Amino acid sequence: MKIDDDLYALAEALGRAAKARGALIATAESCTGGLVAGAITAVAGSSDWFERGFVTYSNAAKIDDLGVAPETIERFGAVSTETAVEMARGAIDASRAQWSVAVTGVAGPGGGSPGKPVGTVCFGWAGPAGVQSEMQQLEGGRHEVRHESIRIALAGLIDRLA
Repeated sequence: MKIDDDLYALAEALGRAAKARGALIATAESCTGGLVAGAITAVAGSSDWFERGFVTYSNAAKIDDLGVAPETIERFGAVSTETAVEMARGAIDASRAQWSVAVTGVAGPGGGSPGKPVGTVCFGWAGPAGVQSEMQQLEGGRHEVRHESIRIALAGLIDRLA
């Protein structure tokens, strides 16, 4: 996926916010497959404020790399705000970052269910003040869902760092 001007501008704004606070950022991604980290690292000098990214596409990776409790996935599913919260916390715990964003969802075209149709995406943002999460129902195909997920993830970090 090409990082368009809007996503690049958000990543630049995130960099300014992180540098102003002396903060390091980490990402924990599932349905976006590292694209949030890709948008961030498209910005020259992002190594000053981006610590690392985790692509945890499988449930096992969420458990092994981020410490998501198997019970959380069993009870709520991989696509849930509960899982996104644990992913965001796990990214902080497994890195030197003070702030993180987690994204887990159903980008499509398949994989949806009546309770979690294609376009269901959950976000978690962790920082010194705790963790916040939200679930969104995004429109469009796989490309559009992933693009909007990147936008929401970056904008959410900027809002929390501001």
